[in-house]
Amino acid sequence: MKLISSAFEHETHIPSKYSCEGKNINPPLTFVEVPKETKSLVLLMDDPDVPVWVRSDQIYDHWVVFNIPPTSSGLLENSLPPGIEGINSAGESKYTGPCPPDREHRYFFMLYALDILLPLECHATKEDVKKAMEGHIIAKAELMGRYEKKVQK
Repeated sequence: MKLISSAFEHETHIPSKYSCEGKNINPPLTFVEVPKETKSLVLLMDDPDVPVWVRSDQIYDHWVVFNIPPTSSGLLENSLPPGIEGINSAGESKYTGPCPPDREHRYFFMLYALDILLPLECHATKEDVKKAMEGHIIAKAELMGRYEKKVQK
């Protein structure tokens, strides 16, 4: 399984359009070679480079989407995803773009193919989703982009 974007390649810079300095909209994403036995997909986006003075766990969850239909081929730019949007670190059920406070950060988009639908509600967090999918992951794919603000505070 693969996760790709027409907006940026793996390990390259995410265009500012998708950040807090731009339109803060989700980039286009394409899901490739999803296994036939998949019952649902999960898409997580996080930043593991957060300074400890911002968050003690040093991870910021930007997007949590689960129970995406396995027939979905991806997401269009600035679109509501099929499935259920969980709660991100901002306490919101939506995409929140890159907005690093100090330097260049890495942003991981992770796609998981599961053999079940997750029995979770819309207020689920990334931790809830990860716990519920334990033992049910068929395949996973990763797309990592980098972002640094043009002007640091």
